[in-house]
Amino acid sequence: MSQQTDTPVSGLDGQRNDPSFGNVYDELVWRGLIHVSTDEGELRELLAGAPITFYCGFDPTAPSLHLGNLVQLLTMRRLQLAGHRPLALVGGSTGLVGDPRPTAERTMNTKETVAEWVGHLQGQVRKFLDFDGGSAARMVNNLDWTGPMSVIDFLRDVGKYFRVGTMIKKETVAKRLNSDEGISYTEFSYQILQGMDYLQLFREHDCVLQTGGSDQWGNLTSGTELVRKVEGTSVHAIGTPLITNSDGTKFGKSEGNAVWLDAAMTSPYAMFQFWLNTSDADVAERLRIFTFRSREEIEELETATAERPHQRAAQRALAYDVTSLVHGSDATEKVIAASAALFGQGDLTALDLATLEAATAELDSVAVTKDGLGIVDLLVASGLSPSNSAARRTVAEGGAYVNNAKIADADHTVGDSDLLHGRYLLVRRGKRNLAMVDVG
Repeated sequence: MSQQTDTPVSGLDGQRNDPSFGNVYDELVWRGLIHVSTDEGELRELLAGAPITFYCGFDPTAPSLHLGNLVQLLTMRRLQLAGHRPLALVGGSTGLVGDPRPTAERTMNTKETVAEWVGHLQGQVRKFLDFDGGSAARMVNNLDWTGPMSVIDFLRDVGKYFRVGTMIKKETVAKRLNSDEGISYTEFSYQILQGMDYLQLFREHDCVLQTGGSDQWGNLTSGTELVRKVEGTSVHAIGTPLITNSDGTKFGKSEGNAVWLDAAMTSPYAMFQFWLNTSDADVAERLRIFTFRSREEIEELETATAERPHQRAAQRALAYDVTSLVHGSDATEKVIAASAALFGQGDLTALDLATLEAATAELDSVAVTKDGLGIVDLLVASGLSPSNSAARRTVAEGGAYVNNAKIADADHTVGDSDLLHGRYLLVRRGKRNLAMVDVG
């Protein structure tokens, strides 16, 4: 786990909302960020008026946030740039319970683990919001108000406002009730806890808007309904769409692995490559949701994609912007340098160890001893050549490289001084056939 800090990453420097939109609500609509909401007219008027306080919650059910959470963080940032005040809630209590999943009961984490993850997530959230100035964000933890509450107080003061008939109609709850797994009272009560969060934040901070994913709509409306019943006041909610690829697959997942915001779980190099591999059909939508580029800039990139798709200008802009937002522009520049260096267009020795390892993580890798550092041995051991004779032909034809240096002598042996970080060799056959050699 990488260490989180409270310092915003440089990728947020100079970001602003698109001035061509008179109302941030209209910009959110154009960017495709409003899938469902409470009264549209009231929301547009509310967001065009005096600054309001709004909140979004993040549960510590993992040691890092992921790309789905990034949608919410950037939505919060857009609202803050429009002058509204964010409350970032990291759920120390809701994280102990767990939002019901559609398929099966969650495995509960220990209180110590959840508390540790609260700290990690708070550090990540702080990178995306401004905690100073007139629209300063505030960090809140729902364990602060649920922890001291007794069960009797919870049932009498909060539970009485919820109707079981309404609760079981929530989509995820309904799925679980109709499954063999069923649902525990613990997870069933999650929507009450989240509703109570909204009531608490309304009372303490005059919070009148909650944002979240559209799959959370039942939980979001639990809060708006609770505030209405208890306080007699209408408050609002916005549900952002679940992001899917144009082929219908779930966004941000590959063989069950999420793309995490923590560099130790998803490296900056891997994140950059993830965005660079965005399909032409999806890239414009991704630019609207995940970057702060203006409508004019995005439309120009759409045109470039249609007219010159092989240049992948939109994908490169997307990869640069999002990786910089998450990890900072310095890390992104290192990623770009690493990508170039892998194919002979940069200096491999200038790459730090973490960037080198991340950039070569997907390559075939082989371990050898220092007795096997002849170029022919390296080509065969790495699988780049099927035999010694084929390896010698590759050298003779000028297609053998070690650390981007062409090897012209089939009897050449690599020395200790050639090892990258005292350990690695990048062996290449031709222009694009690469392998990593780990010298023991």
